[in-house]
Amino acid sequence: MKRLILIVLLLTSAANFAQGGEKIQERIKAQKVAFITEKLELTSEEAQQFWPIYNEFEAKIEKIKSEDLRPLKKEMRQGDVSDKRAGEILEKLLEAETEMHNAKLELAEDLKKVIPAKKIIMLNVAEDQFNQKLLDKLKEFRDRRQNRRN
Repeated sequence: MKRLILIVLLLTSAANFAQGGEKIQERIKAQKVAFITEKLELTSEEAQQFWPIYNEFEAKIEKIKSEDLRPLKKEMRQGDVSDKRAGEILEKLLEAETEMHNAKLELAEDLKKVIPAKKIIMLNVAEDQFNQKLLDKLKEFRDRRQNRRN
């Protein structure tokens, strides 16, 4: 899940430079929905119940990352923090990681009510596959840009 957010952010940053970022984000989201729906072989009924739960989970994770993790990581990258502040940052990072873990546990519990356990397990595989596709596309985009410059 962490990789997905990183990939989306990287793709979005690159895409913002080349095109409108919102359109790219919408396209990525639509492709992800189609990809996961296909890989999990969700029925229409399952999909109707699955996506609101999954979207709520992703919103929680994004909120934690944008409000908690990004500012802390930015501060860490700037360096030159005192040992005391480093301890505070570490504590906050661990709290955020715990929140994300708890959100993932809650996701699994909620999904058990609407799809079989096998599909919940396959969700992790599908997310990894989708993330890899995004990385591959990002690399292609970067290579094309590089070739245009040369």
